[in-house]
Amino acid sequence: MRTGSEPITARSPLRMRFWLSLWGLLWAAGGLTAFALVGRPGWAAACGVLLIVVLTDLIMVIRHIHQGPHYQPGRDVPPYEPVHDHHPSPRRRRGP
Repeated sequence: MRTGSEPITARSPLRMRFWLSLWGLLWAAGGLTAFALVGRPGWAAACGVLLIVVLTDLIMVIRHIHQGPHYQPGRDVPPYEPVHDHHPSPRRRRGP
């Protein structure tokens, strides 16, 4: 729920996630290659799974960066009111 106290200069961490994903992609690919060359198939498979996860994250980050900024309400927009339930739940009486 929007509280109205969001910072004016809030920025998306997408660029940071992009560079961290690239760093992780390099390390996962390096680990996959190194473990495959020394004959450690378990560790190579773990690095391969990590490589797929990092690559998926990188694709999603690039997609979000290409979508561009989205509308964010300004300071003149009041906070949203919470949705009130129109059908109150029946209250149970405590009996003796």
